[in-house]
Parts: sequence; structure tokens; C-alpha cells
Amino acid sequence: MSAHCTYQLRIRLARPMRVRIGRLGEFDFPAGDYLYTGSARRGIEARIARHLRQEKTLRWHIDYLLAAEGAAVTAVLRSGLAECALNQSAAGSVPVPGFGASDCRHGCGSHLKFLDSSATSSIGAAEDWQ
Repeated sequence: MSAHCTYQLRIRLARPMRVRIGRLGEFDFPAGDYLYTGSARRGIEARIARHLRQEKTLRWHIDYLLAAEGAAVTAVLRSGLAECALNQSAAGSVPVPGFGASDCRHGCGSHLKFLDSSATSSIGAAEDWQ
């Protein structure tokens, strides 16, 4: 397994929006910054590239959010930490219970966090983000 099998996407929503997230349903998202934590057992770079593409089949919860007009990935962090450990280390509030965490067995509740001003200062050094 590579040193980097987990990642975080920093996402900016330019405006408040209501988005259908697959079978989870419709949710209101305030404008601002979000942090999504994911993993890829193989091919982390391919997974990240897929998230960054506009054209793709909507398969995972994150695909639905990123397909919304006005949503953009602004930075990517790769990590060697386990997915749930990385997610739990990030500050922020849960905007959608269960988002990206349908297979989570560590009590995360969600792998998407809304970053308010206090959370933004605790998401890691700027040089770690690309």
C-alpha cells in the first residue's frame, strides 16, 4: 500500500444551494468551505483526478456535491493516516449525517465537514495542500 491512500478535498461552494445527494436525499448547504475525507486502496491519483473531472457518472455522495453548479475543489491534501483518523482530526460541523460514511465503522457520522472560521485555521499547513 502506498504512503498516501487517504486524501482530503477542500471544497468551496460559491453560494448557498440545495443538492440531492443520491439516496440520502436533498440537503441545504450554506456557501463556504467544506472538507471531504476519502480513501482509495489503489490508484489514489486516479480517484482524485476523477473527483476533479466535471464529466462523470454520479456514484458516490461526493460526486453529487461536486456536480452542483458553483461547487469547486480548491485544494487537495494527501495523507498516510487512516481515513477515519484523518477525518476525525479535522475540525468542523457535520452538514449531512452519513455523507461519505456509509461504510464507516469508526463512528465518524460523516466524512464531509463544513468549515467555519475556527475550523479553517486548524486544517493543516498551507504547504501540505496542493
